Amino acid sequence: MEPSFDESALIAETTYKAVRSGGKGGQNVNKVSTKVELSFVVADSNVLTEEQKALVFEKLMARINVDGVLKVTEEGDRSQLANKEEAYKKLIKLIKAALKKPKKRKPTKPSAASKEERIEGKKKRSSIKENRRKPDF
Repeated sequence: MEPSFDESALIAETTYKAVRSGGKGGQNVNKVSTKVELSFVVADSNVLTEEQKALVFEKLMARINVDGVLKVTEEGDRSQLANKEEAYKKLIKLIKAALKKPKKRKPTKPSAASKEERIEGKKKRSSIKENRRKPDF
C-alpha cells in the first residue's frame, strides 16, 4: 500500500536556500547561486501524523540533524529553479520510502526434490570418504 500524505502541503512546509555550487560551470558557477538546500522540520509538520513522524525519524535518522531538520541538497543542474524542483522530488521520494512498510516474509519449506538432491549429495560425499579408508584385514 502506498503511503499517503498531501505532497503540496508538504512543499509549503519546506524552506529553501540557494547557495553557490561547486564544480563545472565556468563563470556561471562563480556568479550564480544554483545549489539548493531544502529544509524540512519533521517535528513541526502538520501534514504527517505522529506515527508517520516517528517512522520518518526512525528511518531517516542519519539525514536528520539535532534540531530535527531533514536537509536535502541538489546541485545537478545549472538552473536554480530546476535544482529546486529536483530537491522537492528528492524530499518526497525520501519521505515516501521512509513511510513504506516492508512486505511480511512468508516462510517457505524446501521442496521434495531439493531435499532428495541434498541427501543424494551427502550419500555421494560419504561414499567418496568411505573409499579413502584403508581396508580392514
